[in-house]
Amino acid sequence: MTARIVVVGDTLLDRDVEGVVNRLCPDSPVPVLDESSHVDRPGGAGLAALFAVDQGFEVVLVTALADDSGGARLSTLLTTAGVQVYALPLPGTTPEKIRLRNRGRVLLRYDRGGTAGSPGEPTDALLEVLAGAAAILVSDYGRGVARQPALRAALAATRAPVVWDPHPRGPEAVPGVRLVTPNETEARELSGTSTGGSRMAAAARGAQALRQRWRAGAVAVTLGGEGALLCHAGATPLVVPAPACADGDTCGAGDRFAAAATVALARGALVSEAVQHGVAEASGYVAGGGVATAVPAPVATPAPALGKAVAVPVTGPGERIGVAATGAVVAEVRAAGGTVVATGGCFDLLHAGHVATLEAARRLGDCLIVCLNSDASVANLKGPDRPLVRQADRGRLLAALGCVDAVVIFDESTPHSVLSWLRPDIWVKGGDYGTGGGDGPDLPEAEILQRWGGHTVVVPYLDGRSTTGMIDAARSTGRHPVGESR
Repeated sequence: MTARIVVVGDTLLDRDVEGVVNRLCPDSPVPVLDESSHVDRPGGAGLAALFAVDQGFEVVLVTALADDSGGARLSTLLTTAGVQVYALPLPGTTPEKIRLRNRGRVLLRYDRGGTAGSPGEPTDALLEVLAGAAAILVSDYGRGVARQPALRAALAATRAPVVWDPHPRGPEAVPGVRLVTPNETEARELSGTSTGGSRMAAAARGAQALRQRWRAGAVAVTLGGEGALLCHAGATPLVVPAPACADGDTCGAGDRFAAAATVALARGALVSEAVQHGVAEASGYVAGGGVATAVPAPVATPAPALGKAVAVPVTGPGERIGVAATGAVVAEVRAAGGTVVATGGCFDLLHAGHVATLEAARRLGDCLIVCLNSDASVANLKGPDRPLVRQADRGRLLAALGCVDAVVIFDESTPHSVLSWLRPDIWVKGGDYGTGGGDGPDLPEAEILQRWGGHTVVVPYLDGRSTTGMIDAARSTGRHPVGESR
């Protein structure tokens, strides 16, 4: 079994908007940015998790996701990058940080969104992941995940090395963590120490105060281009200088440092060695161009900015399709304490077997969400001649059924990313799938559902109905299925 790095904390949606400034606003002396491109990426704990990928470990992110388009986008970005997402329910909307940039320089940062309450409870499966970690990084951005009582109890009980990257608005680290990694400002604010004397002296005072108050093994204060200062049980701090000073975008440098130190501890390094590794990685990251080059722009098309997911009546088929409509249905059902049921597939040439499965699935709960493979996904799974019916028409046909409450379309070959966002209570497959008779390992989605305590089931399927059979029959008689050219 591959060892795991577990990252625990708040994930934000970061968007870099690049544009050109050619004029001032006529009614106010401020520059006008004409957008030319934008890139979405996970921020906060999500960015730290991306930095831990491709280091020889499985990477698990324990975070909270909202029932909105931002939460869906984050799930897709993280899952497709190789991060296993264990998501707690997040009330409210996804927090977003938007940087407006011209020629690589930030003109303005705009923050929006946030929580309307505390994240939900972790499942037993999630707590087992923490217990089996090779190392744990708590990436606290002051938005509630690090305050979750059951998570804190599990972090206090683990034998794995824990690195705690704190936030002034967040809670204290649990006692006994191996390493705390504040920057200078955070160390000063969290410790309440003065700024008098030299920079190194002030950092040392703050580090020692935090180490003693939080009963931490060591505290490393990051100093930007100066490297880091490490205080442990000895009286004399260790200064780890940066290998080279570099000007550049420092966004994410603290996350890079903390993730690199966590990986080093998972490999058995001493704390001092882990801090040296973190400084080298963070310095190289800034010198290499920062987040824009270290985290490549995703290939997938960004989800549209559909706004806040609010519980509204969903009537016509067109209003039942998409991330916003799906999030609204799920939020409404969850607020009422209901059961969310989901199923998925290509649904190319909708037939009686599909309808029977959908009707049976709907009877298992209080809403049914259909996860529909996009045209690109169907072609990847079934060949270049499929689908016969385009995704827009397939979605409208499904949404028009009385047993379907919403349809969400995904581009990947599996529904894993959309499931990590939806977190349905029940995932349904038709009875023709494999040899399984219900909840079992032969359903590939079973492991995903277990992350939040969901279940996979199989429902009866009408014999003799299949899209492939319909296509073959039509071709043998000279009839042409919908969408097939003559």
